[in-house]
Amino acid sequence: MTVQKGTSSPYYIAGKGIRPEGVYVRQGASRVPATESAIIRMIKETDGEKYEDVRARIQELTFVEAEKEFAKRGVPFGEAQQKSLKIISTNGVYTNLGLILSDQCPHTVKIAVFEGLEKSVFKDRREFDGSLIKQLNDVYEYIEIYNRTKAEFSGLHRIDSRDYPTEAIREALLNSLVHRDYAYSASTLISIFDNRIEFVSIGGLVKGMSYDDIMLGVSITRNVNLANVFYRLKLIEAYGTGITNIFRSYTNSTLKPEIEVSDNAFKITLPNVNTAINKDKLPTKQKIVIDLFENQPSIIRKDVESALDISQTFANKILREMIEQSLIESSGQGKNIRYTLKSQE
Repeated sequence: MTVQKGTSSPYYIAGKGIRPEGVYVRQGASRVPATESAIIRMIKETDGEKYEDVRARIQELTFVEAEKEFAKRGVPFGEAQQKSLKIISTNGVYTNLGLILSDQCPHTVKIAVFEGLEKSVFKDRREFDGSLIKQLNDVYEYIEIYNRTKAEFSGLHRIDSRDYPTEAIREALLNSLVHRDYAYSASTLISIFDNRIEFVSIGGLVKGMSYDDIMLGVSITRNVNLANVFYRLKLIEAYGTGITNIFRSYTNSTLKPEIEVSDNAFKITLPNVNTAINKDKLPTKQKIVIDLFENQPSIIRKDVESALDISQTFANKILREMIEQSLIESSGQGKNIRYTLKSQE
C-alpha cells in the first residue's frame, strides 16, 4: 500500500500534541521523534505564508542606508516603489522585507578571523548590523582586507593573483544573505582561515530542492521579494547563476569550492587559490597525479599506477618525491596508505 504525503503536516498523536514526543518522522527503517526545528519547518511549509510577506513587528522604520544605495544606483525609492517591491503591504504597513532592509534590521553577520587552519586562535572578530544592504557593503569591504595579493614574476612581467576570486566572494556573500531563512534569529557566520573562507547561512535547501539540483545550477529562491530588490539594484542576475559563477571563477585552480547542506544550514567554502599547486611548473607525470584529485579527495598507489601505466616501484618513487616536495601527504600504513593534496602555505 502506498500512502501519499499529506498537505497538512505535521501530523501528530492527539494526546501529545505538536511537540517532539507527539510528532514522528521516518529515519531509515525506524521512526524517531521530530526535532523542534523540523516541526517548525513543517508548519511553515504547510502554512504557505512567507516570512518576508508578513507584517513586521516593528513599524517605526527608517531607510537611510537603503535610500543611499537606491540613489547611488539611480533607482527610485518612493512610497509607490516600496509598495511595488512589497516593502509596504497592500494594507499600508511595513512587511518583514521592509524590516530586513531598514536601519532597524534585527539580523546580523558575524565574522571571525582565525590564525592558521583551525578555529583555535582568534585574530579578529566583528559583528555587522543595520540595513541588510549596509551589511552587504560593510562585510564585503572587510573581507577584502584579508583578500591579499600575491605577486610573481615571469621574466620582466609581474603577475598579481588575489587569494580569492573577487567574483566568488561577491556571489558567496550574496547567496548567504539572499537565501538565508530570516524566520530564525541566528546570525549569518563567516569564518576566515589562512587557506579558506567559510560562509554559513541559516536555513537549508528550499523545499523540493536537493544538493544535486544545486550542483546542476538549478535555483529556487527562498526570499523572492528580497531577491527582486537586489536584482533591481543590479546586485544579482535574474536567474540563479551564483553557484555556477563561483565554480567558474575557480576554473584555473587545482582547488575547488565546496558546498555542504544540512536541514537547517547552507555552507559555502572558498579555498585560497594562492595555496593551490601551480601545475604549470610540475613535470608531466606529477601533473597527471595532481589531476587525479579533481574528482576525489584522496588516492591510493594503484590509482597512480593505472593513470600513468607504470609499475608499483615507479609509482612509489613518484609519490615519495611529491611528498618530499610538500605537494601531497600520506596517511595510514601498508595497503591502507592514502594520499591527499597538501595545503600550500
